[in-house]
Amino acid sequence: MKVPFTWKVTGWFMIGWSPEFVAGRTRALHYFGEDLVAYRDDTGGLHVMEAHCKHLGAHLGQGGKVVADRVECPFHGWQWGPDGCNKFIPYQPDRPNKALRLRVYPVLEQHGCVFIWHHPDGAEPTWEMPDIFGKFPQFTTGPRDYYRAYPEFSRRLEGEPVHPQIVAENAADSAHFQYVHHASVTPQLLEWEMADQEWHFVAGFPDARADDPEQMALRFHSHLFGLGGAISIFEGVQQHRLIFTCTPVDEGRSDLFYSIWWPRLPGDESEAPPEEVRERVEKQFLSTVEDDLGIWRYQRYIENPALSKVDAKPFMTLRKWATQFYDVPPH
Repeated sequence: MKVPFTWKVTGWFMIGWSPEFVAGRTRALHYFGEDLVAYRDDTGGLHVMEAHCKHLGAHLGQGGKVVADRVECPFHGWQWGPDGCNKFIPYQPDRPNKALRLRVYPVLEQHGCVFIWHHPDGAEPTWEMPDIFGKFPQFTTGPRDYYRAYPEFSRRLEGEPVHPQIVAENAADSAHFQYVHHASVTPQLLEWEMADQEWHFVAGFPDARADDPEQMALRFHSHLFGLGGAISIFEGVQQHRLIFTCTPVDEGRSDLFYSIWWPRLPGDESEAPPEEVRERVEKQFLSTVEDDLGIWRYQRYIENPALSKVDAKPFMTLRKWATQFYDVPPH
């Protein structure tokens, strides 16, 4: 997908789920056009930094070892600390090269999801990632009221030709639910607002059985955290929560991450959902990302779209809001 803005977007972006990052092991990653290494140290702390050793360029995620809170290069044993600095050279143990430093990416783990902060020039975070469960205080349910999201209710779709802004623009597009997701009624965009680095909206699904067209059978509350993704909750028969994110891999490709937290059945204290719940969520909800991808994979970005009166203002306002996350011009 060709877009008139950079793929090196600023913000918080998901890179996986906590159980994928095992203590004492390195993990090779590739995002924003860069090779990265992730490792969990002996105290459980998770670290992400540029992957190639400053000595002779070996990839720390391909055969590297975790030693206490450091990652050791598989080539010559040079060790790098969580701050990215060289801490130890085995054949000159008293003289690490203090001038060398790997780029470190700030990491956040939240309810089993892992995020990194990305800025094209390596600047530190300028805003906080909102909490998946704390962002909707009107709903008092917490993590213990839901089955775990990973692995049963989580999906990763790799290398898709989708830019994060395309995913974010769904927030201003309630009409597509009927045609893309086969909703029985067309939802209405009831509320929307910009809140600094967040975009909040509420969409309502009219109750087809009611005489009042403004009576809603279901409401969908969602908060975008920059262009990295959105956290959402459904208000209705089920109050399931979800997160849907988009993280650039290279110019023209992104990984999509999708997780659902489904309410526990009464009296069930198990972490994993029962089979009947798994089957229902898989069939009715986890497939929605594939619905969107059926459009996004072949979509052309239109800079000056011919919008209807209903969606013009929220759509164009969202596009203007999105410009704050581009700190470098397009290539």
